[in-house]
Amino acid sequence: MDSIQTVLSALDVFSRAPDKASLETANSWLQDFQHSSEAWATCNVLLLSPEAPQAAKIFAAQTFRSKVTYDLTQVDAANIPALRDTLITALQQYQTGPRTIIVQLCLALIGLALQYPAWQNPVQQIVETFGKNPTTVPVLLQFLTLLPEELSSATRYPLTDEDLVTKSSSLLTANSQQIVGLLAMYLQAPGVTASVQEQVFNCLRSWLTAGEVSPSKLAETPLFAFAFDALASDQLFDAATNVICDLIHETQEVDNNMPVIQLIVPRVIALRPQLSAQSGDPDKIKGFARIFSEAGYTYRALVVQHTEVFFPIVEAIGECSAYHDLDIVPITFPFWMQLATHFQTHQPVPPIFQNAYQSLLTVIINHLHFPPDSSPLTGQEADDFRSFRHVMGDTLKDCCVVLGSDTCLLAAHAMISNALSQGPNVTWQDIEAPLFGLRSMGAEVNPEDEGAVPKILDLIPTLPDHPKVRFATLLIISRYTEWICHHPTYISFQLQYISSGFDTGDLEVSSAAGMALKYLCQDCKKHLTDFLPTLHTFLKSSGAKLHHEDKVQVYEAIAHVISAMPMETAASSLRQFSDDILSEMLAVTNKAAVTKDEMASVCGSLENLEAMLFVIRSFGEDLPSACQNTVTQMWPVFDGFLAKYGNEYDVAERTNRVLRWGVPFYGRAGRVVAPAVLRRLAALFDSSEISSYLWICGKLVQEYGHDGDEFVRGALMDVYQRSTQRLATILQTKLPTSIPDILEDYVHLVGLLLYHAPDVFFHPATFELAFKICIPILGVVYNGIVAVALDLFRDILAYDEFGTTSPYTVVIRSTFLKEGLPLISAVLDGLVGDFYEEKTGAVVSILRSATMLWPTEVMGALPNILGNIPNSKASADTKSMFLLDMGSIVKTGQYDKVRYTVLTLRRATRKARDRRQDFS
Repeated sequence: MDSIQTVLSALDVFSRAPDKASLETANSWLQDFQHSSEAWATCNVLLLSPEAPQAAKIFAAQTFRSKVTYDLTQVDAANIPALRDTLITALQQYQTGPRTIIVQLCLALIGLALQYPAWQNPVQQIVETFGKNPTTVPVLLQFLTLLPEELSSATRYPLTDEDLVTKSSSLLTANSQQIVGLLAMYLQAPGVTASVQEQVFNCLRSWLTAGEVSPSKLAETPLFAFAFDALASDQLFDAATNVICDLIHETQEVDNNMPVIQLIVPRVIALRPQLSAQSGDPDKIKGFARIFSEAGYTYRALVVQHTEVFFPIVEAIGECSAYHDLDIVPITFPFWMQLATHFQTHQPVPPIFQNAYQSLLTVIINHLHFPPDSSPLTGQEADDFRSFRHVMGDTLKDCCVVLGSDTCLLAAHAMISNALSQGPNVTWQDIEAPLFGLRSMGAEVNPEDEGAVPKILDLIPTLPDHPKVRFATLLIISRYTEWICHHPTYISFQLQYISSGFDTGDLEVSSAAGMALKYLCQDCKKHLTDFLPTLHTFLKSSGAKLHHEDKVQVYEAIAHVISAMPMETAASSLRQFSDDILSEMLAVTNKAAVTKDEMASVCGSLENLEAMLFVIRSFGEDLPSACQNTVTQMWPVFDGFLAKYGNEYDVAERTNRVLRWGVPFYGRAGRVVAPAVLRRLAALFDSSEISSYLWICGKLVQEYGHDGDEFVRGALMDVYQRSTQRLATILQTKLPTSIPDILEDYVHLVGLLLYHAPDVFFHPATFELAFKICIPILGVVYNGIVAVALDLFRDILAYDEFGTTSPYTVVIRSTFLKEGLPLISAVLDGLVGDFYEEKTGAVVSILRSATMLWPTEVMGALPNILGNIPNSKASADTKSMFLLDMGSIVKTGQYDKVRYTVLTLRRATRKARDRRQDFS
C-alpha cells in the first residue's frame, strides 16, 4: 500500500531531528491519517510485519487504540470479531515486549470490550488466552491492571453513565472474585519470579483502589499476609508498601471494616522494630513512614478512642518524624495536623498525646537547624531547605493547637536561653532555629498574652549580633506587631532595633528590617503618629544608604502611620513626603543630562510615592485643604518629566504606576488636568509603543469617561484615534503573537470606551479600524485577552441586536459587512481550538447576533470558513452537521438554538483535541 510508505516516511522525520516546520507537518499528517478509514488496514500490516521499524509498530499500536476509542463506527459490525482476534494475535506476538505496544494493545482490547456488547465474557477470554502459559501471564497481568484504571476514566468513550455502570459491573464486579483467586495463585506459583509478583501487587492495587476488591475479601486470601511478608524483599518492598497503604486507606470507613482493621493493626505495629533495624536505609524508612502515617491518619479516631491499642502507631510516626532525612519527615505531617484538628474541638488533651506533641516540637525545631558553617547549603539545596522550614513551621502551629501557644513559645524560649548560657561556645544555628520556630508560632499568639511574649521580646537585647540571628529576630518582630500594638511600651525599643537593622550592610537583614517596620507601622499606626517626624528625619539622613526594596517598605510603613492621622494632618504629612519626590523629579528634568544612577534613583522615588498612594488610597471626595489645587501643581512636574524621558520603558512603568493610584486619589478634582494627561499619554504611546500608556489611559476612561466636558471628550477621542492608528501601523510589520502586551492593553482600553464613552468608541472615523485590528487578538493565547476581546465583540453586536433603536446602528452594520466574516472565522477557529470553555457563552452571543442581523452573509460564508478548519480539529461530519443546524436555525428563525448548535460543535471538537493529546 502507498499509505504504508507514506507513514514510514512521516515517522522517519522524527528520527532525523529536522526543523520545527517539518516536525509539525509530519505530526499533522500522522494525526489526520489516524482519523482515516484506511488507517485500520495500514496499521494492521505495520503491526504484524516483522520487517517494520520499531517506531512504526508503536505508532500502529497507538493508532489501534485511538481508533477503537474514537472511530469504532468506521468498522462494520460483522468485522469487529476479526478486529478483536487481530488485536489478541498481535498481543500474543508482542508478549515479550516492548511494553509500550503491550499497553496500547491492552487498552485497545479494553475499549473494544466496552463498546462491543456481542463480545461475551471478554475478561474470561483474555484470562484463558494468556493465563495458562507462564510466559504470557505478564501480558494478562498488564491487561488486568489497566482494566479498572481505564474504566475509572472512560469518559472518552461514547457511552452513557448508565452504560458505563453496566459495563463496569460485567467487566469488573462479576470477575473480581476470580481475579483475586488468580492473583493469589500466581503469587505462590512454583518458580514464580519477583517480577511477576511485583506485577501481581500492582494489579491488586488497581482492583483494590477501584473498589472491586474489598479489604474484607482480600484479608481472607493469602495475598493479605504475603503483602506484609514481602516487605522483607528488596525487590518487592515498594510494591508491597503501596498495597498495604492502599489497603489501609480503603478501610477508612472504620465502623464497617473493624474485623479487617483488627488484622491490619497488629501487623503494622509489628513493623516498628524495623525502624531501628533499617535505620541506615532511607528508602526502607520512607516506606515504613508511609505505612505508619497512613495507618495513623486513617485510624486517627481509633487512636484517640482506643489509645492503649493504637498508640504504638503514634510512637512509630514520632520516630519517623525524628529521622534525619528531611525527604521522609513531611510524610508524617498530615497525621499530626489531623490529630491536632481533632483535639482543637475535643479538650482536654490526654497527657500521653501532650507528651507526643512536646517531643514533636523539640524534633521539629532540631530539624530547623541550618547545617554547620563548615558544610553550608548552596544553590537549589539551600532554597529547598528554606522552603521546607516553612512547611515544618506549620507543624509547629499544630503543636500550638494541642499544647497551647504559651507552652510552645516558652519551650522555644527555653531552648534559646539554654543556648545563650553556653557563652561563647554557642553556635548561631542553636539560637536561630528556635527563633524561626517562634516566628512560625507567632500566628497563634493571643494579642492579650501576658506570659510568653514579654519574655520573648525581653530576650531580644541579649541575642548575639549575628546576621542570621538578627534576620530571624526582625521577622519575629514582624509577626508579633499585633501583640505590640496592645502593649505600646515595647514600641520604642523595637523601632531602635529595626532602625539598627538598616545599618548592618547585610541585604537579608536590611530587607527584614524594612518588613518589620512596615508591619509595625501597619498594626501600631495609632501609636506611631508622634514618631512620623523621626521617620522623616531617618529618610533624610539614612535613606540614601537603604536598598531600593527596603526604602519602598519604609515609605509603605510611613503611609500606614499617615493613614491613622486626622485628615488635615495626614494631608500635610503626605504632601511633605511627596514634595521631596517631586523636587527630585524636577531636578532631573531640568538637568541637561542625567546618569543611569540618577534616573534609577528618581524611578525608585516614584515607586515610593506609588507605595504611599496605594496604602492611603483617598481622603474622600472633598480633599483636605492641604491637597486642594495640588493636582495642578503636580501635573506640570510629571508632564515635563514625561515629555523629556517618557520614551524610556522604566520611566513609563514607574510613572504610570503612580498615575494609577493618583487618579482615584484625586477623583473628580483631577478632571481639570485629565485632558492634558490623556493627550500626553496618547502622544507617548504613539512615539514609544509602550503598552502601559494604554493601560493608564483605560484608568482615566473609567474615572472620567462619563464626563460631558468637551475638553475631556476631545482628549478621549485623541487617545482612541492615535492608539488605533499606531496599533494598525505596528500590525503591518509585527505578528499579533509578538505584541500580546500591547494588544491586551488596547482591547481593555477600547472595551472601557465602549462602556463609558460609546459616542467616542463608535465614531465612524475610527470604529471600523478598531474593529478590524481587534480580530487578530482572538488568535493570541495570552493572559486572558481573548476573553476580553470576545466580550468586546459580543457587546458591540448587542448594541444592534434589537433593531434600529441604537444611534450606532449604521456604523455597526456597515463595519460588519466589511469585517464581520473574518470575525466569524476567528470565533469559530478559536471555539474548536484554544478558547476557554467559560467563554463559550460569548461565542454563542456573537454567532446568534451575527446570524440574526446578517443571515444571508453569514450562511454564505460558513462553508468556506468551516472548510478552512483542519479535519484534525473538527471532522468533516462534525462541520457538515454544524452547517446543517445553522441553516435550519436561519430558515426557522429559532435563533435560541444557536447555543445548542455551538455546544454540540465544541463537545465534538473537544473529543478530537483530547484524541490529539492522548496519542500525540
